Amino acid sequence: MTTSPHITVLLNEGVEALAVKPDGIYVDGTFGRGGHSRAILAGLGAQGRLIAFDRDPTAVQAAGAVDHPGFEIIHAPFSSFREALDARSIGVVDGVLLDLGVSSPQLDEAERGMSFRFDAPLDMRMDTTRGTTAAEWLAEAPLAEITQVLREYGEERFAYEIAKALVAARATSPVETTGQLAALVEKAVRTREHGQHPATRTFQAIRIRVNQELEELSLILPQVVERLAPGGRLAVISFHSLEDRIVKRFMRDESRPPQLPARLPVRAADLPKPRLGLVGKAVRPSDAEVAANPRSRSAVLRIAQRMEC
Repeated sequence: MTTSPHITVLLNEGVEALAVKPDGIYVDGTFGRGGHSRAILAGLGAQGRLIAFDRDPTAVQAAGAVDHPGFEIIHAPFSSFREALDARSIGVVDGVLLDLGVSSPQLDEAERGMSFRFDAPLDMRMDTTRGTTAAEWLAEAPLAEITQVLREYGEERFAYEIAKALVAARATSPVETTGQLAALVEKAVRTREHGQHPATRTFQAIRIRVNQELEELSLILPQVVERLAPGGRLAVISFHSLEDRIVKRFMRDESRPPQLPARLPVRAADLPKPRLGLVGKAVRPSDAEVAANPRSRSAVLRIAQRMEC
């Protein structure tokens, strides 16, 4: 089977958002196949540093081809950001880019079990060396938990019907392949949006649950603000509304002064300053980028800058 090459989404926009300085220290939260990392490194001098994270062993292997003295890849989730910086005696960084998308190889390699387009073992883990597979979770999760995951992470209208069908099926035999799961969902879903496979939302929801994607995002955002140097940039590329909602609310809240009791006698000038300032409006792929790479169509880039303390 031929996999699609990974095309980095919002490549120029994401890197330009960081306003890279030649001697700066930057973090790429998801190396993927290195599109953003290589563009950041192109703007760094000999003293500049780039720390990249990725949970996917194949992405970490691909990072071995990067030849720059200031580059380092870390095989870990980006929620280990603070710990990783401390281990390297790095106090603050000048910019952090988080690309939250799933790479094309992860979707197109059947053995990863992330797509209903191929019949393969139901894995879905970004890090195939650790953690619980989708099949293992589905074998044990209660009806209520499966329903909640499908409803909250997949925004699936038929969450209960699908969960009920899954629980009934596993009583006879385990649901262990993507083909089994897709077929069960197709039977349980009565109607679906035109052009969308009935299992699309279910696969998204289970993948998010298996990889703890929203929890990871919620964990790293406060860490980044703590460790950004004044003037440092945070750029986040989201690919679905659940991620973007977390990012948008976080940046909005951090760009406002802390909320104090309404009648507290404090002058506006004495209020604590917000930690972030929003930079421009949300950036979306151009029509030309979407035409060249349809998987980019849902991407949203949001940018914020660390304010002076």
